[in-house]
Amino acid sequence: MTTHYDPPTAPRGAPGAGTPSPAAPPSAPRAGEPRQPFVRRLWRGRPEDPRWARPALLGLLAATLLLYLYDLSASGYANSFYSAAVQAGSTSWKAFFFGSLDAGNAITVDKPPASLWPMELSVRLFGLGSWAILAPEALMGVASVAVVYAAVRRRFSPAAGLLAGAVLALTPVAALMFRFDNPDALLALLMSVACALVVRALEDGRTKWLVWAGVAIGFAFLTKTLQAFLILPALAAVYAVCAPVRLRRRFAQLAAATLALVVSGGWWVAVVELWPASSRPYIGGSQNNSFLELTFGYNGLGRLDGEETGSVGGRGGGGGSGMWGETGWDRMFGSEVGGQISWLLPAALILLVAGLVATRRLGRTSVTRASFLVWGGSLLMTAVVFSYMAGIFHQYYTVALAPYLAAVVGMGAGLLWERRRELWASITLAASVVAAAAWGYVLLNRTSGYLPWLKWLVLVGGLTAALGLVFAGRVPRRLALGAAATGLVAALAGPTAYTLSTVGQGHTGSIVTAGPAGASVMGGRGGGPGGDGMRGGFGGGAPGARGQRAPGANGFPGGGGFGGGMPGPNRGNGTAPTGPGQQGRTGGANGNGFPGAGLPGEGGPGGGAGGLLNGTNVSSAARKLLESDASAYTWVAASVGSQNAAGYQLATGDPVMAIGGFNGTDPSPTLAQFKTYVEQGRIHYFIAGGGMGGGADGGSGSASRISSWVQSTFKKVTVGSATFYDLTRKAGG
Repeated sequence: MTTHYDPPTAPRGAPGAGTPSPAAPPSAPRAGEPRQPFVRRLWRGRPEDPRWARPALLGLLAATLLLYLYDLSASGYANSFYSAAVQAGSTSWKAFFFGSLDAGNAITVDKPPASLWPMELSVRLFGLGSWAILAPEALMGVASVAVVYAAVRRRFSPAAGLLAGAVLALTPVAALMFRFDNPDALLALLMSVACALVVRALEDGRTKWLVWAGVAIGFAFLTKTLQAFLILPALAAVYAVCAPVRLRRRFAQLAAATLALVVSGGWWVAVVELWPASSRPYIGGSQNNSFLELTFGYNGLGRLDGEETGSVGGRGGGGGSGMWGETGWDRMFGSEVGGQISWLLPAALILLVAGLVATRRLGRTSVTRASFLVWGGSLLMTAVVFSYMAGIFHQYYTVALAPYLAAVVGMGAGLLWERRRELWASITLAASVVAAAAWGYVLLNRTSGYLPWLKWLVLVGGLTAALGLVFAGRVPRRLALGAAATGLVAALAGPTAYTLSTVGQGHTGSIVTAGPAGASVMGGRGGGPGGDGMRGGFGGGAPGARGQRAPGANGFPGGGGFGGGMPGPNRGNGTAPTGPGQQGRTGGANGNGFPGAGLPGEGGPGGGAGGLLNGTNVSSAARKLLESDASAYTWVAASVGSQNAAGYQLATGDPVMAIGGFNGTDPSPTLAQFKTYVEQGRIHYFIAGGGMGGGADGGSGSASRISSWVQSTFKKVTVGSATFYDLTRKAGG
């Protein structure tokens, strides 16, 4: 039975407009029919669906929830940077609103606060802990699967929707980020909702669906600023061309949706920009205490061209290799990113083209074709930007592609399966399986020591299934279903294995990757020796092995340049930062990218200072020191860089000032402001070590000046291997 359809509705306002299409399936009981009990309706689903459809959906959502919640606390506080902000927002409504890193409201995180709000509300309800922080992210993952299923099922079939939902749930980078506290989980959910709402608007031309899509994108902007706008050109163009209303009305509806976007995304920006700067926290990541500067600079155009003031690197454009990896058309397939997202990308591209070819003769308002254009256009726009952006780029950003890719795979496979009696459709379906199996073999071969038998199972299974699918329209249905099932297993075996490896271990720090050891190697497309190490470490030194430091990578010598090689992305070896009620769990050995930075002769491994990209482990003695008389101070301590400050804040539960923001390069506070805080008795200790402290791509250098003044003025206190300066006692006093 063909379930994708294009109702021949007339434009709204035209004769016959508003008349339900006879092709549209019923979704409500007919007049006079008794309404079924809620539980039965929940289990049975829509009357037009097969009886197995709703139980299968509920099973998929339950399995996704269990997968994403499995051993969730293994990641501890995950990214301490955001967890500290969550802790602050759970104790201060002002910090909640602004997205402050500490309850003293010294500085914000370098993103808008929307992604923090669900976690902060959870912590307010259940108390500070790993589960309270990360469970909302897992629920967002389940919701994303449900949204993608609903969008695909509505236009195609329940089977196509289930396939799309399963592809999303089993994408390795999705399993990583829906169990992590970065903003990307909420962003992926909101962008999925936006695409689904635009397709819904294309069905009947109702303005409300388009307006709600604008609201979703507006809140996505409050999640991760301009990344939310990457798909806007595709969505707007598709609606402007394909909507079933007159042209003038289309543009009026797009204007209304734009207004909704501006209001939903701009209200917070307006409040922050109009709020007196002296009574709000400094905008982290900016150089002029302006959220607009942060939006269009560090988090905006700077990500594209690599000109990010205060950043630690970039400029990998033009096909070159920068600190954040090589750019170019094949970046999504390279050794840095391929194992995170690209398993079904070749198949998705084939299915996207096939879907557009199959619908080429349908009318302008074909919702089936528009669905491919909405989800496929979003996939291509985002992938192209990611492939060529020369600024800061992390592998986990690619979770944004996962919902689009999953929808395209589900729609394309569902459409070709229904048309499998046509030779071109069966051959194309077989080709997509071959592409998935062959590329899965390549990705698995990059980690040759990981389940070495699996790549052969994927390749042989895929080729066998493809042979059967070529004749799917000419053999009995059971044989065709067997070939399809074999192809599905072959296509999903690789990403499923990587996903299970991902959920089976903890991830902490600022740069995390999915999959087993060696699945993502920074700095080159071909992989190579060095395990998880980032190839081409700064200042020489060998790439670090998984969870170990490379020779000579003991920190930033003298608090300055990059010393030694860089340990690779963190996959759960070492000890995660701990906090109140939080047991030490396996996490990163401060090896999530950069080694720890220290003041001259201080810090380094075991010195109590967190790395630039990872939090620190706080001893019980250091925690006791900071907690003494904590209520007498606005900040119990100050430290250069957000990650170091975050570790101590999570351990004590008290505000710790992050001098210079994330990188230690923001001009907040200035030396004069810091001196004023000290004179007013608002800061108790200064923690030695921490982030970079200036000198990176135009950073202010305020942190370095503050560090020098503190060292020369105040009494040094050593607790174990950690070094503090008591800001209430002068040196020699």
